[in-house]
Amino acid sequence: KYYIGTSRDVNRRIEQHNAGYSKATKSGIPWELRRVEGYSTLVEARRREAYIKRMKSKKWIEELLAKEATNK
Repeated sequence: KYYIGTSRDVNRRIEQHNAGYSKATKSGIPWELRRVEGYSTLVEARRREAYIKRMKSKKWIEELLAKEATNK
């Protein structure tokens, strides 16, 4: 299960999700940070978030993560 979201403080947001603050993500505890992308503006970040969510594909997300792993 993957969670896609936008935050100014990623570590704080992960802590909130793992503490059960959000009903929407409570069932996925514990959450593990797998990827972070940085953007200059919130608008850019939200556009990317929307794009990834439109893919609606676990396979697509796993390919994105695998591609990043091979580029390291």
